Amino acid sequence: MKERQSTLLLIGMLFSFTCLAESVFVGKFSDHDLSGWQVKEFSGQTLYQIRASEDLPATLTSLSSNAASGLFKTIDINLIKTPIIHWSWKIKNTIKSKNERVKSGDDFSARVYVVFSNGPFFWQTKTLNYVWANQANAGEHWPNPFTSNAQMFAVKAGNDKTNQWHTESRNVLEDIKKTFGITITKVHAIAIMTDTDQTGAATQAWFGDIWFSDK
Repeated sequence: MKERQSTLLLIGMLFSFTCLAESVFVGKFSDHDLSGWQVKEFSGQTLYQIRASEDLPATLTSLSSNAASGLFKTIDINLIKTPIIHWSWKIKNTIKSKNERVKSGDDFSARVYVVFSNGPFFWQTKTLNYVWANQANAGEHWPNPFTSNAQMFAVKAGNDKTNQWHTESRNVLEDIKKTFGITITKVHAIAIMTDTDQTGAATQAWFGDIWFSDK
């Protein structure tokens, strides 16, 4: 009887933990799924494909040579319920630019954009760019040189960790407050990009699944 009660208690606890955990998937690339993702071209086309890598059966691969286009997906994320974004990525190399904080050097092998708004008008749309930086140190952030509505945030940096997978988790609610100085509770879209149009360089990146969770 006691053993049965213990088993029922354990099942109840596991069920409670499952109910408490909440997650919202944005990109299920491991399932060969690109539904809902759209192309946004800026200058030439970066090639995006779902394909196997030497590490994983399916990832999103990007190839860019003197080009800049991205993929974006419109999705509503409640940052009060699920403030943590998770993703994995790998790059072949960083971009050889003299200064990534000016327009002529604003190229990155991998970016993950979080798109939100602090008002009803289109010019109030803002983006937090999580990037694999070329010169900056991980943890640094700076204004995008093209628009004051975007902030750059270096999650990884340099060539020491290239050609290997890295899993990232960031609290978007806290990062937006840190970089923009405002509190935002809703995200409206997620985008990814590999861009080389400013420097004319060439690079490759790989992206794993992207999702939000409560912890």
